[in-house]
Amino acid sequence: MNTYLWLHRVKFPIMLLVFGVTALLNQYDIISFGKSWPLYLITFGILQLAERAAWAQAQSSLPAQPPYQQYPGYQSQGYQNPGYQAPAQGYPNAAPPPPAGSSTALTVTPHDEEGR
Repeated sequence: MNTYLWLHRVKFPIMLLVFGVTALLNQYDIISFGKSWPLYLITFGILQLAERAAWAQAQSSLPAQPPYQQYPGYQSQGYQNPGYQAPAQGYPNAAPPPPAGSSTALTVTPHDEEGR
């Protein structure tokens, strides 16, 4: 399994475990919550450093990308697709124009003050 993913997934449970241990230590009057905040910061920092180191290691182990290769049918003047035919006029799925003489105008009827 990928080390980075494992560290990323266990970060919250580890922090929860540290919080639980400090709660137990607080119960036995060994350390108080007010004095345990550096422990949380140190634990979080160590987990972040480990996660970033695992990410860097995972990125360095990836194979190199091959150089960009042009598409075989590409011409420098522009791409010419031999199978494409432009529509004769307008868009191919456009609705036909309305018949001559028909009215497509919207009629608006004013209302009186009572809303009728």
